[in-house]
Amino acid sequence: MAEKSGADILVECLIDLGVEVVFGYPGGAVLPIYDALFNHPKIRHVLVRHEQGATHMAEGYARSTGKPGVVLVTSGPGATNAVTGITDALMDSIPMVVITGQVPTQLIGTDAFQEADTVGITRHCTKHNYLVKSPGKLASVVHEAFHIATTGRPGPVVIDIPKNVQIATAPYRKPESFEHASYRPQTEADPAAIASAVEMLAAAERPIFYTGGGVINSGPEASTLLREIAALTGAPVTSTLMGLGAFPASSGQWLGMLGMHGTYEANWAMNKADLIVCVGARFDDRVTGRLDAFAPHAKKIHIDIDRSSINKTVEVDLPIIADVGNALADMIALWKDRGHKAADLGEWWARIDGWRARNSLAYPESREEIMPQEAIAQLYKASRSASDVIITTEVGQHQMWAAQHFGFDAPNKWLTSGGLGTMGYGFPAAIGAQLGNPDSLVVCVAGDASIQMNIQEMGTASQYRLPVKIFILNNEYMGMVRQWQELTYESRYSNSYSDSLPDFVKLAEAYGWTGIRIEGPQELEAGIRQMIDTPGPVIVDCRVAKLSNCFPMIPSGAAHTDMLLDPSQVEGVMSDEAKALV
Repeated sequence: MAEKSGADILVECLIDLGVEVVFGYPGGAVLPIYDALFNHPKIRHVLVRHEQGATHMAEGYARSTGKPGVVLVTSGPGATNAVTGITDALMDSIPMVVITGQVPTQLIGTDAFQEADTVGITRHCTKHNYLVKSPGKLASVVHEAFHIATTGRPGPVVIDIPKNVQIATAPYRKPESFEHASYRPQTEADPAAIASAVEMLAAAERPIFYTGGGVINSGPEASTLLREIAALTGAPVTSTLMGLGAFPASSGQWLGMLGMHGTYEANWAMNKADLIVCVGARFDDRVTGRLDAFAPHAKKIHIDIDRSSINKTVEVDLPIIADVGNALADMIALWKDRGHKAADLGEWWARIDGWRARNSLAYPESREEIMPQEAIAQLYKASRSASDVIITTEVGQHQMWAAQHFGFDAPNKWLTSGGLGTMGYGFPAAIGAQLGNPDSLVVCVAGDASIQMNIQEMGTASQYRLPVKIFILNNEYMGMVRQWQELTYESRYSNSYSDSLPDFVKLAEAYGWTGIRIEGPQELEAGIRQMIDTPGPVIVDCRVAKLSNCFPMIPSGAAHTDMLLDPSQVEGVMSDEAKALV
């Protein structure tokens, strides 16, 4: 075998692993890799404007395509700029491999120019990380990194490669097969646990499926299986923020999102259920509310591929450690084999219909100003004419309104930062999604504050002629911060007003985009239609009601049934203990 440089070995590994797109930014410590990529016919390199943007683009690409996202950045500030996106991917279980340059091995630990302890810095925000000290080990590390990133509970893996390792040579042969010595995720469920789950489900009088992002991470087949088992059992289905789209919002069995800004019916159904089947979710604090009041009378089944998620916050009656797709397939097969039929859940559905009648997502109408909820509803209505729509969001009120008022009927169409709540995620994620889905309508729903976190990536979209759309709900505030200040700190709006906002229409024109401003309800429908029909990238500055709040809402420290449906229900000042949970 002819020897190749470490940089060439890396590129060959990426090709053998099926990588088609790399998001990156060059620097001194990765110049050998960039030279190996120069005019490469099989790998498309996307030049970002900031390394954080690269990581979020890789997340959007991965989340929308099911393929791992790949990032290439230099040492020191290049690597540290990527840390937020790496952490975001860890929290939301996104498969991503981040390749970082490093100073030559003989300079490590000397505070050399652009040196940072990348492995040390990323140890607690990656699924795994490596410092490669020999070109002969590079191939096995790269193949292992992709295996770890994409199997089990997906997540980010960092490969730190010193510059001299990129230049040194070694032979390379594509591994014929790969199996890790100790990392072996349990993907198949225990048959006894499956049998117990089926019997518990058959006997339940008030069952509910509580689903999360794990269903989507398992692949499209898992979403199909979720729909099948819901149909077989007749049970209602709710979802976390990350699981939207795994079950169709158009189904009569859909209760909407649960949790802090979830629907009244979803939260109350969780509270009154006698059986909760948790599928690929993790009982996080935004869902449970006060733990001692969470679903007190329900038996709980928890299906998750990550053993560490079981009993982490909520004790469950039946843990099932497996890929949720495999577990659902086994449950469906056994349900049919044992001749089970859907129970008579008429009384249960009657109670749910009573909670639905509260119409918890209702909002006040206005002829003078655009209600942000109406803006999302109109966006949903208009976008249904497109053959395929992918929605990304930044983080804040607009994110919650999009989750509440945009209906998702398919997986991988909703991309948002759930665990870390990263402002600046949505727009780069939209770019990544557009690159992975060139024929789709990709819209980033943003706030006027969060869109500015990574606004520089407009240059990336322009360079690669990507027709992404940015739909800004502009209320001139950091909306969610202002809402909490109103409800928690007696309306003392400390530094939450977005003074000196840019003229977004002129900014669009400066980058060669189309800019549209919508200032009143009478302009909303036409403005959205213009955005969708414009072939290139578009920014819409949609001026919405400045002081609208996002309801329903569970106050911090409250039970998941103590929901505020409108401002009139807000009383008093929140306790210091509750404030600490915001």
